[in-house]
Amino acid sequence: MTPEVREHSLVLPDSPAGTRIDAALAQALPQYSRSRLANWIKDGAVTVNGKQLKPKELVFGGEAVVVRAEIPADDSVVAEKIPLDVAHTDKHLFVINKPVGLVVHPGAGNPSHTLQNALLAHDPKLAHLPRAGIVHRIDKDTSGLLVVARTLEAHTALVEMLREHAIQREYLALVVGRVTGGGTVDEPIGRHRTDRLKMSVRADGRDAVTHYRIAERFKNHTLLRIQLETGRTHQIRVHMAHIGHPLAGDPTYGGRRQLTAGEDPVARAALQAFKRQALHATRLQFEHPVTGKVVDVEVPPPADFAQLLDVLRKAAAPR
Repeated sequence: MTPEVREHSLVLPDSPAGTRIDAALAQALPQYSRSRLANWIKDGAVTVNGKQLKPKELVFGGEAVVVRAEIPADDSVVAEKIPLDVAHTDKHLFVINKPVGLVVHPGAGNPSHTLQNALLAHDPKLAHLPRAGIVHRIDKDTSGLLVVARTLEAHTALVEMLREHAIQREYLALVVGRVTGGGTVDEPIGRHRTDRLKMSVRADGRDAVTHYRIAERFKNHTLLRIQLETGRTHQIRVHMAHIGHPLAGDPTYGGRRQLTAGEDPVARAALQAFKRQALHATRLQFEHPVTGKVVDVEVPPPADFAQLLDVLRKAAAPR
């Protein structure tokens, strides 16, 4: 695919006097990340008063800057025609309802058949964006909503919004046990000390904050609505297990005993048949990075999750 060419001509204001050129350009062209601008400067795609500078060199205002940069298409990931459930679309972004079993982007053990492959078939121009515009991810066996940028400007803005916790993400989680009330888990998360495939709560981990409230109670389980402040790997699964209420069906953090003595036989069979974590990214709400309008998208859980809830509901009903 032909590289996309970006051209800008501008005069720097006096305000960045004594500032590095990469920082001054980041203020003048906020639609691009500072790291991308720095790379363009290094590659010679930026001239200041007709000269090429290094990213750390200083500017003092009034300089004439010309940017002529090429954005190459990433051809390392092949487009694949995989059906997508698009919950919201406009010319700047998508909100995708990801099904269970679909990996978000290629990696070790998953070189293809991912959401990224599907997005490239849906909109080939996404090849010019990092990871085809994907700015956050959810686990393979978690269903629900993801926001995907369609332009470089939207991508830069959405990444910053995630960093500033300006995108509200709400999940439905079925956990083991009867939770007595809502609360917050504020515990750092890092890589497990002995099992490198797992995460765990550890003092030297990265900050992680999870808010939860009760949506529905069952006999031996609780449906929670969970909001994330941070987006650590496996955050909800680790935090819920940490407070003694692991997600139903979670093969990694659920522990050995998830079924309580006296469980209704039909409910027990349904729980045993549910072989993944009962977690669904049900709602995304954020201010559109270009129009400023509120984007608020909510989708119900997939059929297997909904059916499990129905079984537990019936088992908990008075007889």
